[in-house]
Amino acid sequence: MAGVQAQDRGDGERVTAPVAIVGAGSIGVSWAIVFARAGRVVRLQDPDPERRAAAPGEIASRLAQLDAAGLLGEAPEAIAGRVTVGDDLAAAVARAAHVQECAPERVELKREIFARLDALAAPDAVLASSSSAIVASAFAEDLPGRARCLVVHPGNPPHLIPVVEVVPAPFTDPAVVDRTVALLSEAGQSPVVVRREIEGFVFNRLQGALLREAYCLVRDGVATVDDVDRVVRDGLGRRWAFVGPFETADLNTRGGIASHAEKLGPAYARMGAERGQDDPWTPDLVAEVTAQRRALLALEDWDARVAWRDEALIALERTRRELTGEGS
Repeated sequence: MAGVQAQDRGDGERVTAPVAIVGAGSIGVSWAIVFARAGRVVRLQDPDPERRAAAPGEIASRLAQLDAAGLLGEAPEAIAGRVTVGDDLAAAVARAAHVQECAPERVELKREIFARLDALAAPDAVLASSSSAIVASAFAEDLPGRARCLVVHPGNPPHLIPVVEVVPAPFTDPAVVDRTVALLSEAGQSPVVVRREIEGFVFNRLQGALLREAYCLVRDGVATVDDVDRVVRDGLGRRWAFVGPFETADLNTRGGIASHAEKLGPAYARMGAERGQDDPWTPDLVAEVTAQRRALLALEDWDARVAWRDEALIALERTRRELTGEGS
């Protein structure tokens, strides 16, 4: 599939193949910034004339915000100049190395779009969906070119949130996964390969677990909506800005995550059972999680990592006060 990665103009200069984005809504506009910011020519396609008219202004506005914060390596006008907007799907995907579909979350619509993309795009172009929960098997399984199809689910908005879930179907060519990860990494994103198709992937299953409990806490009169938001905003969210749930648990208990599981595992099991969920942290599971954490951070480095976390939280608080004017 290397044929669409770059083209030789004949003068020795290598020209990177375009990226096509299908759908100029908020996600499509944000994806356009991601790839244009990385130097790619971007073709943004949408059948809606209102969206086509609005997209250039939205791109310019978001780039201006990034530029004001010192987060662009070149003039915003230069980045915006790499993006063209049109209504012709065939023209948008012609010679594209990567096609990123950003249509609404409806499986029949995605089936229709992917059938057209499979017929129109170069045979070695990657066809990716920004689907938030629908797996590629649900809309690409019957396509002749299904081996180049997968889900590439971004955090919203991707030009500000770098994590991207790369979710291959069982029929996706592993080389397509590798190419996609390389493209996303080149564009400054943080790709995570989801190892098995599952509805909602990782991002929305984690987000959904928290949101389900949040609804229950309001329903049961334990907390108000604002109370829950404040606990996450001023507590969990601050921690998670720098470390994830496993590293949080690892750093919160001397002795690491094995000690945390021993001390708090039974309480978490009771909380889950209260909600009808029977997923205890078995000894084998705790051992596996512990082994993965210790491969990432040796216990002898635990104190230094805790100090780093605290410095990161201090820096976050300093920035928060600068933005809100508190303490001035």
